[in-house]
Amino acid sequence: MTDEIMPPEESAAEERDSVRRALPEVASIASLFAAFEDATFEVRSYASSDVRYHTIDVPVDDWVAFARSAKDVGFDTFVDLAAVDHFADAPRFEVALNLISMVEKERIIISTRVAYDVASVPTVTDVFVGANFYEREAYDLFGIDFPGHPDLTRILMPDDWEGHPLRKDYDIGAVPVEFKAGSLDL
Repeated sequence: MTDEIMPPEESAAEERDSVRRALPEVASIASLFAAFEDATFEVRSYASSDVRYHTIDVPVDDWVAFARSAKDVGFDTFVDLAAVDHFADAPRFEVALNLISMVEKERIIISTRVAYDVASVPTVTDVFVGANFYEREAYDLFGIDFPGHPDLTRILMPDDWEGHPLRKDYDIGAVPVEFKAGSLDL
């Protein structure tokens, strides 16, 4: 009998497949991965607690379908949608959807990443109506587009404001301070 030695690229591909096949212990979360082969997960816990939650990374093309599937398996409580600018990394922008299953008493955070030049993530307002204002906030402050959003307009900054203040390459600038007449300069 001879021992077969696999080339490094085949060995790495097999290792990735075995990691991908590992599923979460929670049945409702594990069921989400059947139709989404590119989704990956990590179990995390809060810094000061033993409470655990799952972060699930999905490609942007699967974003809405995964959110809909999560709602269908019981993660029907929308908590938050947030954006992050990972300035030095590529893809640069991350959008995360925070959901809870009250029945399972579990939390998941679904995230996707998009590049600077294609900062566009499909809207999930058809799945979770509560995402409406959160997507508008991410659009206003980060410049991330949400195609299909019912009213993607600025929500915090004035309509004529140029730029997106929470981008890490946004010029901070300075605001001149005018003191009232008669004040003393110390």
